[in-house]
Amino acid sequence: LFNHSSAKMGFREGEGLGKYNQGRKDIVEASNQKGRRGLGLTLKGFDGDLNVDWRDEPEPSAYEQVDWFPECTTEIPDAQEMKEWMTVGKRKLVIEDETEFCREEFLHSVLQCKSVFDELDGEEMRRARTRSNPYEMIRGVFFLNRAAMKMANIDYVFDHMFTNPKDSHGKPLIKERDAELLYFADVCAGPGGFSEYVLWRKKWHAKGFGMTLKGPNDFKLEDFYSASSELFEPYYGEGGIDGDGDITRPENITAFRNFVLDNTDRKGVHFLMADGGFSVEGQENLQEILSKQLTLCQFLTGLSIIRTGGHFVCKTFDLFTPFSVGLIYLLYCCFERVSLFKPVTSRPANSERYVVCRGLKSGIDDVREYLFMVNIKLNQLRNSDLDVNLVVPVEVIKGDHEFYDYMVRSNESQCKVQIKALAKIHAFVQDTTLSEPRQADIRKECLRLWGIPDQARVAPSSSDPRSKFFELIQGTDIDIFSFKPTPLNSKTLEKIRHVLDYRCMVSGSEQKFLLGLGKSQIYTWDGRQSDRWMKLDLKTELPRATLLSVEIVHELKGEGKAQRKIKAIHILDVLVLNGNDVREQHFNQRIQLAEKFVKAVSKPSRPDMNPIRVKEVYRLEEMEKIFVRLEMKIIKSSGGIPRLSYTGRDDRHFVPTGLYIVRTVNDPWTMAFSKNSKRKFFYNKTTQESTYDLPHESIAPFHICYFSRLFWEWGEGVKVHDSQKRQDAEKLSKEEVLSFIQAHYP
Repeated sequence: LFNHSSAKMGFREGEGLGKYNQGRKDIVEASNQKGRRGLGLTLKGFDGDLNVDWRDEPEPSAYEQVDWFPECTTEIPDAQEMKEWMTVGKRKLVIEDETEFCREEFLHSVLQCKSVFDELDGEEMRRARTRSNPYEMIRGVFFLNRAAMKMANIDYVFDHMFTNPKDSHGKPLIKERDAELLYFADVCAGPGGFSEYVLWRKKWHAKGFGMTLKGPNDFKLEDFYSASSELFEPYYGEGGIDGDGDITRPENITAFRNFVLDNTDRKGVHFLMADGGFSVEGQENLQEILSKQLTLCQFLTGLSIIRTGGHFVCKTFDLFTPFSVGLIYLLYCCFERVSLFKPVTSRPANSERYVVCRGLKSGIDDVREYLFMVNIKLNQLRNSDLDVNLVVPVEVIKGDHEFYDYMVRSNESQCKVQIKALAKIHAFVQDTTLSEPRQADIRKECLRLWGIPDQARVAPSSSDPRSKFFELIQGTDIDIFSFKPTPLNSKTLEKIRHVLDYRCMVSGSEQKFLLGLGKSQIYTWDGRQSDRWMKLDLKTELPRATLLSVEIVHELKGEGKAQRKIKAIHILDVLVLNGNDVREQHFNQRIQLAEKFVKAVSKPSRPDMNPIRVKEVYRLEEMEKIFVRLEMKIIKSSGGIPRLSYTGRDDRHFVPTGLYIVRTVNDPWTMAFSKNSKRKFFYNKTTQESTYDLPHESIAPFHICYFSRLFWEWGEGVKVHDSQKRQDAEKLSKEEVLSFIQAHYP
């Protein structure tokens, strides 16, 4: 009946319906659609089966094991030995035949699984990957990206060897008693997730140096919500902050090395993190080959700036080629222990692995120089059909049987994991009703294990300086901050008779309080309740929740027309450092922490910024050392008349206004000297108790030091330098003060 009626309207069998025969010609088949996709939609390349049973994958767990290479017993290769190692040959852009370090069946299977996704829409792939990965919900938590959580993951699994580094004997590399900073570097690592994690964990006790490619993937320090980016200093190689950050340029590696060594007392960093990568869309199987120079340069930078005993972590991809394996072999020779590790925060379907190296050995200079020369050769061959194919001969690698066996085992194990993960994604693409029910529980367990609070990412709230100040001082009587020092004169000189109780510092201007609210949000206050906090008109940065007692001093360098003047912040004392209240600690300890803090926040690469320094502190009995540093100098705008100057560190000088004298021992305790034992001891004037050990109650906290301080003003009529002529008889001279100190020094 249908055919008869249709024929009358012009329909011919085998053609489509419609005026222009545009209708469907084939029968509508029964739908195999699963989930919410449109009826009849087919995914090209996904009709078949991968013949991989992904359902027997291991049960997901937050607990991970570290598999180290055996300890290397081979001596570090020297320049003579490596002289003939580098092999140049025809550029190779195939991976299928790289079976020296992985059996052919595993290599081809993983490549086949990857190629299935070549025709798949990227968004379709991402959705299936997200649903199939049991660890996917970990994400970035409150950090700026997932990379931060990878570092948290790796740091935990390797016993916090990065944020709490130890030597081969298990002793800490950081000497807390010496107020030593943890120095680290982060290369090829924009936007900076690795560094944000480290600074969140260590706060102002760490200082980071970074180099990454300038551009859209640069460090995004303004997005460090959970850590103080003021403790991190980007440096882009040749040209410093104006460089390009290209790690493959030899001059950039050299410049970065020199900068790091200059700012770590020539020792280098305690550890380096490297996370380089770039898009290889459409060439995923060649990622290892395309990234070979980037990998080499990250390894080279590690060997260039890590201190002896320090650690290294770097992202790698597939490690099938002899070139890549040769690079791993050189690290194996240069470090005490090496591991290839894939953290659970790294998606199981990708080729990503991390090489983790513990304890850099001494005597690796020849290896560093060799890799430097290989990089130069790679740059020379960049636009040719030739390439460096070997950095270590295959027979040398295979000659170390334990290294070779580990390398093959690691590669094949990685292939197995990747094949199952790809097969699982394949199944999740085909069936959109599939899901991974354990994601929430796994996330919760991982965060608990790694010590990461389960909190949302929130930008730091802004605060007005007055409110923040009251929050930091926690109910302390505000009147304390308005106390002015007691003038030192003939009537008050007796106050310093217990000479050992005091320290002194040269003043260069009026004392103020400085409050840091993050970056350049810095405010000053003179301590009077009637006055407000005022925005600091200097170019500098401080971490939020920082409260300091300072002077703003005009520093000078040189004399005459070439003399340069700059405003500098001189720290007299510290109250709160990046949220850490240190007011109850001993004055000496507070000054030591201030020195550490200044090293952490200083930016040597930024000469445009106003410097921050800690006042040089002298024992009262050593006051004469101060007068040695005084001299008369011609100051610009002084009309050619020499003025008294105090020369501090780095040959900088300023016009001194007087001397602060700070009591560091709390009443009724005082310090004395035992002539019998020739040692200093503490004596309680009330109980007559004496002890060589520092009694906790003898420590003068900040408010005692501040309240009881004295100030010897070096104004008109005070003679502290031999060339000064006039001495006011009613004012103390240098000789009078030194004589008093000498008379009362035990």
